[in-house]
Amino acid sequence: MEHREIRMKHHRVQARMLIECLPYIRRFRGEYVVIKYGGHAMVEERLRKSFVLSVTMLRYVGVRPVIVHGGGPQIGEMLAALRMESAFREGQRITDDATMDVVEMVLVGKVNTEIVNRLNMAGVRAVGLSGKDGRLIRARKLKLLASSPSQPAEWVDLGRVGEVMSVDTSLLDLMSSGDIIPVIAPTGVDEEGGTYNINADNVAGAVAAALKAKRLLLLTDVPGILSRDKELIRSLTIQETQELFAAGVLSGGMIPKVRCCLEALRAGVEKAMIIDGRVENCILLELFTDSGIGTEILGPMLG
Repeated sequence: MEHREIRMKHHRVQARMLIECLPYIRRFRGEYVVIKYGGHAMVEERLRKSFVLSVTMLRYVGVRPVIVHGGGPQIGEMLAALRMESAFREGQRITDDATMDVVEMVLVGKVNTEIVNRLNMAGVRAVGLSGKDGRLIRARKLKLLASSPSQPAEWVDLGRVGEVMSVDTSLLDLMSSGDIIPVIAPTGVDEEGGTYNINADNVAGAVAAALKAKRLLLLTDVPGILSRDKELIRSLTIQETQELFAAGVLSGGMIPKVRCCLEALRAGVEKAMIIDGRVENCILLELFTDSGIGTEILGPMLG
């Protein structure tokens, strides 16, 4: 009897969880959710399995997921294996023509195809894309102005590092309407057909903005945005986020992530979330539960 009562209690908890999900499933059905996939979630096997199953569930309940992935560590490993030196300025990899060939090979030929294969094996249909496909991502060379307390500001030539100029959503709309999940490698192409390596967070933000996505999710290796006291901040408006910038609370790699969130929100994305990709099922916990697990930044209509 005691074992039966424990089992029934477990079933009741599961039922409550499913009921809690229902209004969120209804809210997101037919809507775009753009997910930037990177960090530990791409490396640890249990997290890779969790990610694939979460995205599969989103597709099964009618959400339209679009994945933009990173691949910095994998690029670094390949460059090291080829004994090619890799230099950085202001957190950006200096990318000459030879390095760009490796970047494209790793991002498009290896990382992208592995993600696509895992999703297909899970029972959904996924197709890999780069910025060249259908001229999906129009790019231009990134101009970086670097400065430091001891040196005057100077323009840095990063080679084939780019920034997004525009995103053509027609191919993404066509794929999503056919129940196909687009998986995008963060490269872009300029007017002359030249290829550029682009920060994956920036690509995700630009894609979400162009699609007017319901949600933008950035998977990171931290719990979310932390206060000065290192406490997780659950929710922010755009104004409150700008105040964090002004107060110097945001630093390091969080700065470009938050900036791309703000740009997406100003372009019509309803909410942007920065969540901990080290937590199994983090996507479902953020989208389909009342509490969520990371930091949400509210768009103008909500904030």
